[in-house]
Amino acid sequence: MDAPSLAPGTARRRRARGRRQSTLTRSSGIGLGIALTWFSILVLIPLCLVVIQSVDGGWETFRQTLTNPQTAAALRLTVLQALYVTAINVVMGTLIAWVLVRDTFPGKRLLEVVIDIPFALPTIVAGLVLLSLYGPDSPLGINVANTGRSVFLALLFVTLPFVVRTVQPVLMELDRDVEEAAASLGASRFTTLRRIILPSLAPAITAGAALSFARGISEYGSFVLLSGNLPLKTEVASVRILTYIENGNEAAAASVATILLLVALAAIVLLQVLSSWVARRG
Repeated sequence: MDAPSLAPGTARRRRARGRRQSTLTRSSGIGLGIALTWFSILVLIPLCLVVIQSVDGGWETFRQTLTNPQTAAALRLTVLQALYVTAINVVMGTLIAWVLVRDTFPGKRLLEVVIDIPFALPTIVAGLVLLSLYGPDSPLGINVANTGRSVFLALLFVTLPFVVRTVQPVLMELDRDVEEAAASLGASRFTTLRRIILPSLAPAITAGAALSFARGISEYGSFVLLSGNLPLKTEVASVRILTYIENGNEAAAASVATILLLVALAAIVLLQVLSSWVARRG
């Protein structure tokens, strides 16, 4: 094909790109600038300062902090417990959201309110509640105080609503006619779940899992009373950061915070990739 015949198509594509690039109006541009400035002040600049402060004493200080047995144990406990809790929340949170959307039963409104209690309670109050129920004077006869199970239980309590509240609105908007059409064509319930429902819910489940994991690795107040903050046993990363700050070692505290930030970012990216894969497979 000769050059003149290609020119009109090329010109149209360039005009289309120009139109797409110019859709941002002056007022929208101002709004975007304000939003980016606000985001930078509240999030981006503080995060950069934390990373810079983590290497303030040199890479040797950073390495020594992370290879410290007590710090390494706190990071390992925090990340592992957050992973376990997130995995459970993905399953149970999705199941609870399904029941709340698809079923009607006595006490449904009460359950809706109860699910949001971890959001409403101050974390230290949540810790006091957990200590009362699962501490030495437990009316249930279950004492997990000063054990690794106390961290797991506290994280389960405070992260419960995340997956439920992200999946629930998507389920409410999901077109049930598509499920009925699949069933009429002979698709089993498992096939409908795997090929239609889960791909539609994958972004919401991913968002809830990311929020749950991020809350888990950063939690502090809910288990300071129940876990006892025992070094090498129940001490978590947030408590370790506070200990470093109280001892005047801000570079070490920033080093631990930087590791948590990197772990959270890696988890978010991994969950996004997993969500895209599930959507494509569907």
